[in-house]
Amino acid sequence: MATLSSFLPVGANAAYAGITGALGRRMDPYQGFNFLIEIEGLVTGGFSQVSGLESEIEVEEYREGGENRYVHQLPGPTSYPSRLILQQGLTDIDSLWNWYNATSQGIIWRKNGTIMLLDRQQIPAMYWNFKQALPVKWTGPEFDASSDEVVFETIELVHKGITKPILSQALSGSRGAAKLAGKLS
Repeated sequence: MATLSSFLPVGANAAYAGITGALGRRMDPYQGFNFLIEIEGLVTGGFSQVSGLESEIEVEEYREGGENRYVHQLPGPTSYPSRLILQQGLTDIDSLWNWYNATSQGIIWRKNGTIMLLDRQQIPAMYWNFKQALPVKWTGPEFDASSDEVVFETIELVHKGITKPILSQALSGSRGAAKLAGKLS
């Protein structure tokens, strides 16, 4: 007896898996500890944490006269509600402090940057660009004589947008296909 599902078209994921023979193969997600940050012209060392990689499309509600069953939800402008917060272990490299300090004295240098997610072999798998960033908050280390832990500094950046370039998307797509081909051979 034929069911309704036997007449429905195969989903894109299932079709891809069927064509490539990947059905049952796992594509593991990337690990969050494996990343690099490049900020135009700044030597900064390695970062231990990044947060605030966020974008949101504002929704405008529109009530249509005579139609009381629902409210239209129309896409509005894109906003970036969070600051990028970058944390790194404190070293002798003062480039983040110097950038923040210059900004606090009215010397404004907006900088572009890139957050790169790396795969297990330390090769960039995908990346996001942020543009015209400006440091607006710096937090220094907390000291505790009873601890032997690394001390951190944090910088918060406002920016004028985040993008995930087509090249980044192609890079992640081609890496997935290459990994799959390696497993199939």
